Amino acid sequence: MYPTRPRSALRTAVVWEVVRAALERRSAELERPVLDVVDTGGGTGNFAVPVAKLGHRVTVVDPSPDALFALERRAAEAGVTDLVRAVQGDTQTLPEVVPAGSVDAVLCHGVLEVVDDPAEALGSLTGALRKGGLVSLLAANRTGAVLARALAGHFTEAQAVLDGPDGRWGTGDPMPRRFTGDELAELASGAGLRVVSVHGVRVFADLVPGVLVDTEPGATDALLRLELAAAELPAFHAVATQLHVLAELA
Repeated sequence: MYPTRPRSALRTAVVWEVVRAALERRSAELERPVLDVVDTGGGTGNFAVPVAKLGHRVTVVDPSPDALFALERRAAEAGVTDLVRAVQGDTQTLPEVVPAGSVDAVLCHGVLEVVDDPAEALGSLTGALRKGGLVSLLAANRTGAVLARALAGHFTEAQAVLDGPDGRWGTGDPMPRRFTGDELAELASGAGLRVVSVHGVRVFADLVPGVLVDTEPGATDALLRLELAAAELPAFHAVATQLHVLAELA
């Protein structure tokens, strides 16, 4: 059902369900069974290969040659080599490798946190879209990080995440930037996008001790069902590790 192993599905199932359903709707609207999709920062193909297995053409743009090599191997194993194209690059070089107005959907997962200018990066991505095209944004959630640091007993760091301009807990924080839901919605609006839905991702998965999930019979499936149910409820967005925004080009 999901593109990853059961344990990993706790981290990807919500996003996968939203993306799969959105592509299905868009394909029906256009009466076109094969869509053109760009996965920026798609790395080894965690989403690109499953999207290709749905029958869509996917271009993965990523700066890592090693990741792209792994992508090509994964695509070959899945039998979708003809539907997956690997391109070394990033959001800045995207306009050079993907013609403007040529794609139906863009996946941007874990990218806005690390680029120099999130607004500029998102503008480059939307420039590649056809009218009505979809954008799937997945980014680290600032308020979720506050809760995580506090529960770990790092109260000063939790305060730093809450107050800092980029939502970081200190110089040792490996995450360059985190966002609130409002900040992601503002970025989307500034790029000419209309937000369709917002979901919390990893609401419980990162808070529940792994030993409970791994040793209790049926716990993984039960937690997965809980994640899917809580993801759409705004009350849980604040505590999620990540936020997923689905938007479309107006």
